[in-house]
Amino acid sequence: MPSPPIPEGSKQVRQDQWHLSYLNTSQAQRINRGEGVIVAVPDTGVAPHPDLSENLLSGTDIIAGGQGNGQQDQSSHGTGMAGIIAAHGQRGDLGALGIAPEARILPIRTSRTVEDGDSDNLAAGIEYAITQRAAIISISSVAGPNIRLQRAIEAAAQANIIIVAGAGNEPRDTFVGFPAAYPDVIAVGGIDRDGNRAAISVTGPEIDVVAPAVDIYSTSLDGKYRKGTGTSDATAIVAGAAALIRSKYPYLPAREVAHRLTATAIDKGPPGRDDEYGYGVIDLVAALTADVPPLGFESVSAPADADPSAAAGDRQGDGDSGATARGLATLGVILAAGVGWAVVARRRRRYDDPPPRISR
Repeated sequence: MPSPPIPEGSKQVRQDQWHLSYLNTSQAQRINRGEGVIVAVPDTGVAPHPDLSENLLSGTDIIAGGQGNGQQDQSSHGTGMAGIIAAHGQRGDLGALGIAPEARILPIRTSRTVEDGDSDNLAAGIEYAITQRAAIISISSVAGPNIRLQRAIEAAAQANIIIVAGAGNEPRDTFVGFPAAYPDVIAVGGIDRDGNRAAISVTGPEIDVVAPAVDIYSTSLDGKYRKGTGTSDATAIVAGAAALIRSKYPYLPAREVAHRLTATAIDKGPPGRDDEYGYGVIDLVAALTADVPPLGFESVSAPADADPSAAAGDRQGDGDSGATARGLATLGVILAAGVGWAVVARRRRRYDDPPPRISR
């Protein structure tokens, strides 16, 4: 069977993906490439693209008017985010390359454009991701605070899912939005090509880490490519980083994955955590290799003879994993609860206890 045609612009897009060299992605991918990890992308849908063909799963449409599998995208936003996370590119180092090119994308169509997002639709997308055993949920959008959305986030956290969300973009957003502002979410800000805070990136005490967010090239509609700027793109990069970690350390709890990202981040701004950079710029190689002291949270049960760096596929067991069962049970309890909900003063994890600096 002849090979499919290589998309037009494949050579140029790889050259334009400056964030790959900035983050030393090639070295990180010699360590791990995200195999066995499912990343859910609740967004505008993910259109099939030659650079994603091996990694795109059948998902779902939360909103009406799609194909029912999440693989229709009218704005290219979701397709771009998926490519940043897991595009595998083309032979000969052509095409777009994601941070975790062997991870799989679960497309969940929750909006038609990134501007018309709905908190309830986003919550429904998160609930679906839990049922599909997603390891990571990458949310490149900002919604309003919402009881159902908060409960969905809590259910995902209980299911040991890593949740990554964008802080928001100025001037439309003036403070860190939801769901990034919720506890148990890795809130992502952005930097520019010089490593300084991107002008578009919202700041605030909720920021955990930052990643490149300016002129980020990725996959688009009809086999083409797009250039994006915003914390959406930075979020997808961090989600890809989380996929690398979870693939290498499949039994590491979600909070420990987040801790590994913050503890190995390259400090920027004032020493320690600050409102512009959080704990700093993600460091892919250090996140995969550094000896990071654990937070001390109870880890997910693993077989007695399991290697902590075993492939994620080795932990699948029967059709009802413990983490998935816990997530479904928690989701049912949370959604069934009829009690009132009040916003309380938040305390970000590790906010008052900066992680140790890792020697590199």
